[in-house]
Parts: sequence; structure tokens; C-alpha cells
Amino acid sequence: MGTTNAQSGTRIDEVVAGIYRINTPIEGPTMPGGFSFNQYLVVDDEPFLMHTGPRRMFALVREAIETVMPVAKLRWIGVSHYEADECGSLNEFLAVAPNARSVSGAVAAMVSLSDVADREPHALPDEGELVLGNKRLMWLDTPHVPHAWDCGFFFEKETRTLLCGDLFTQPGAKTPALTEGDVLGPSEAFRHAFDYYSHTKLAKRHIERLAKLAPTTLACMHGSAWRGDGASLLRELGVALDKD
Repeated sequence: MGTTNAQSGTRIDEVVAGIYRINTPIEGPTMPGGFSFNQYLVVDDEPFLMHTGPRRMFALVREAIETVMPVAKLRWIGVSHYEADECGSLNEFLAVAPNARSVSGAVAAMVSLSDVADREPHALPDEGELVLGNKRLMWLDTPHVPHAWDCGFFFEKETRTLLCGDLFTQPGAKTPALTEGDVLGPSEAFRHAFDYYSHTKLAKRHIERLAKLAPTTLACMHGSAWRGDGASLLRELGVALDKD
């Protein structure tokens, strides 16, 4: 594993057995220190891609996937909530993977994906399960956490990996693929600077549901994936959100 596109700096790394982080760093004046976009490829009998990345990153993400498996074999494309970096190139992936469908919670499927996706989405109920083969994904509805009515998360039960979307977003263009260091501090500083979480009063309740899953890996959409006591880290975040 390593760099898949020298010009963009896109790379792919296995962060958990059978789960790969695809990372593209972004430099620019609007984000001092840069930023990054991650997708997660779960390789199994029915391969699953979490987040597509923005439409303009399609070629980079496709190129990275091809170093592990043929992109045409993708079966599922996971969407946490409707946003460009979640599903901007969804239709491009549906075009090159003829058996693929998007999968999300019922709200995202109803209000967005059923209209914009070129193939009918698969909607999961709260705590619904998607079996990929050896790996099993459970969907949890978390409306407005961290933002968007249709938001929710996938939890991979066998590896105890929480595909945690915009939770624990870390700034920086160059971050290690996997860390056991502090991600809460940088992510909280970023949250306060950009105020991108909703202000729902139910945030701590939803975070506690995630904590009870006791994840050991947090697959963050921006920055490093994190390994450790995910329940404790999530509860620290819940306390911080409850104070705001």
C-alpha cells in the first residue's frame, strides 16, 4: 500500500484487516495547513465503499481502488448524509460498477438519493444490517449529528470499526493513515473555528448510542483514522457537545 497518484498525493492504506483508507490531501489558501478527504473501502464478498469523495476526485479514488480490487466489483456505496464529499461522484461509480447501489438511512434515500442517484438506493432502518460476507455493517440513525437531518453511521461489527464520517474531523493536509494519538483536541478546535455541527439538544444521546458499540477503530472522513478505546473518546466528545 502507499501512494497511488504522485501528482495529487492520493494514497491507500489498510487501517484494519480488510478495510482501506483512501486519502487525498488538499493544499490552499482557504485552509491554512491544508485539509484531506478520506474514503474507506471494505473488501469482502460484496465490496463496500464509504464516501465517494467530491465529483472532481472520482478519477483519484477510482485509481486507488484499482490497486486493491477491480472497481467494477463494487457492490455498495455508503452515504452518511447527502453532501458533495459524501456522494459527489456517486453516479460516476454507479456507471463503472454495474451491480453497485448506494446504501444509506431511510431519510437520505427518501429526500435525496432516490432522486439524484441513477440507480435506486437501498435504505436501511435504524439498526438495520448489511451483510457483506464475513463483515457485517449496522446502520444507526443520528439525525443532526454532527449535521443534517438524514445523518447516520455504519458500524462494522467484526472489526469493531465505526465509519464515523465528520465526527473527529482533523485539519491538515498530511496526516498518518492510523493514529493512537490525540484527535479530539484538533477536531474540537476545528469544530469551534468552523461551527459545522448542528446545535441539536440530542447530540449527547446520539453519541452515547455510538459509544455503547465500543468501537476500537474510528474511521474518520477527514484526517487520520484512530485506534483505541472508542467508547471513552466518544463520551468525551459527548460531554464537550453538551457544554456548548
